[in-house]
Amino acid sequence: MRFTYLVGGEAGMGVAAAGRMLAKTFTRGGYFVHGMIDYPSLIRGGHNFYLATVSDERVWSQYFNPDIMIALNIDTIKKHSHRLLKGSGIITDYDFKLDGLQLADGVKIYRIPLTKIVKELKASLIVRNSVALGALMALIGFDLEILLKVIGKELGKHREIAEINIKAAKAGYEYSRSNFGVGSFAKIKPKGDSGNLVITGNEAVALGALRAGMKTYFAYPMTPASPILHFLALVQHDFDVVVVQPESEIAAINMAVGAWYAGSRSMVATSGGGFCLMTEALGQAAMTETPVVVVIAQRPGPSTGMPTYTSQGDLRFTIHASQGEFPRFVIAPGDSEEAFYLTVKAFNMAEKYQVPAIILTDKHLAESHATVPEFDLNKARVERGKIITGEYKGEEEYRRFKLTEDGISPMAIPGTLNAIVKVNSSEHNEFGYATANEANATRMMEKRFRKLRLMREEVENLPESVKIYGHRSSSTAIISWGSTKGAILEALKIIKERGADLKFIQVVFLAPFPEKRVREALKGVNKLILVENNYTGQLESLLREFLLRPVDERILKYNGRPFFPKELAEKILEVIK
Repeated sequence: MRFTYLVGGEAGMGVAAAGRMLAKTFTRGGYFVHGMIDYPSLIRGGHNFYLATVSDERVWSQYFNPDIMIALNIDTIKKHSHRLLKGSGIITDYDFKLDGLQLADGVKIYRIPLTKIVKELKASLIVRNSVALGALMALIGFDLEILLKVIGKELGKHREIAEINIKAAKAGYEYSRSNFGVGSFAKIKPKGDSGNLVITGNEAVALGALRAGMKTYFAYPMTPASPILHFLALVQHDFDVVVVQPESEIAAINMAVGAWYAGSRSMVATSGGGFCLMTEALGQAAMTETPVVVVIAQRPGPSTGMPTYTSQGDLRFTIHASQGEFPRFVIAPGDSEEAFYLTVKAFNMAEKYQVPAIILTDKHLAESHATVPEFDLNKARVERGKIITGEYKGEEEYRRFKLTEDGISPMAIPGTLNAIVKVNSSEHNEFGYATANEANATRMMEKRFRKLRLMREEVENLPESVKIYGHRSSSTAIISWGSTKGAILEALKIIKERGADLKFIQVVFLAPFPEKRVREALKGVNKLILVENNYTGQLESLLREFLLRPVDERILKYNGRPFFPKELAEKILEVIK
């Protein structure tokens, strides 16, 4: 079973809330959902829509064509009528004039007196979204009580608001039941709550950070990373975490580096423009060998670009950002589930190797909702590095940058008994004193890069550094990274139905690049297809650099929108003919 819905309207009409509550309702009914929100970069106004696909098996991406559309204004029908296929449905206000609209043959229109019902309830016009949700429950024969419980939980902190929305949903259900009949559009019956989560990539990163023992979070608001700040600010007292919004991105990363130097696991999140401002401090973290975790939620550039849309254009920038040379981790989760576990991994690796760890997401992953299994906390444990706690017991004077075989020095926190901790962002000796001595500079650069050998070994030994899906022995493979994973997995289903069974290689760790694992995944591949949300195909540049392997075909999208499964499947089928 696969069912796609679209909720559309002007900003302020509760579009995102309606889409999210529907996603949670279907999940509580035992289904899987993947939903995305689309909105312009405007303070007020502008067209918003939420598009989601529901399935009885795990769904990795939303589909382009909705089965039913909830149009909270006439503009929604005008903008999205091209998506509607024969047999689709529209839930709209009874008062909207639909004359002259070009709709596909067989599109069913369900006129519900949304505004009238809300006025009778003496409620705000925004409550029309709940009337429409109730009407939808009747049209598809779904259990209204599940929706009402979701509304109650979502709006529970505001009892009166929750109650009026519940009444509105009931009224919408009753009108739809009486005038159209229960299950008149489709029949989707609940299957029982599986206990799965409905979560965005941003929320998954935030929860992963909390699980990893993060105690301080610093961020200057920047779409699409801002929801991490909002989420952590709401729960900071529950988890004994300090959440700070400083005056700039520069201040944010300096605070995060300083907090970790003082013994507090810390994180900062931003987008490409904010990360530009952070790059000097990233070098400071590298020179002082202070761990730090940075989340970059990509959006289209250059400059301000399209702040509320998606892109994968910052890969090369992230790998090489800041002055000079130093090792770092760059990790790109492909879905919300991976975002949780890989955030924990990023914290552990940053501290173990005393280097920056960068989590690279994008708007599509960061803000889309997905149904995922409940997280297994046994797979997300805190691992510490060479941290000295309580008292330094070495016989020699403590040296923060002690030369070691693996390049990793014992890390004492300021205030540790018997240890004076000195760090310096200029080149320095083992004790932390600045020096431009040439022999010392050679030793320290080599020391820092000795970590890279161990970092590479660890990445190569991680099964999750490179993942393979589909027909593992296929001679035709798709290769990609990040949020394109979802559309690719759904496209593979479509392609298989049409008689072709391909392999998909997902590269999760991009620095250090898992050269051996990627080479192994490419064995027997005669045709390699690159899929990315950017113009230049940046992953291919890494394949050329490390494996001397170009791709055979490129499928690139750079209009700020994610791939859709059928769109992608058609493009792949074209190049494999």
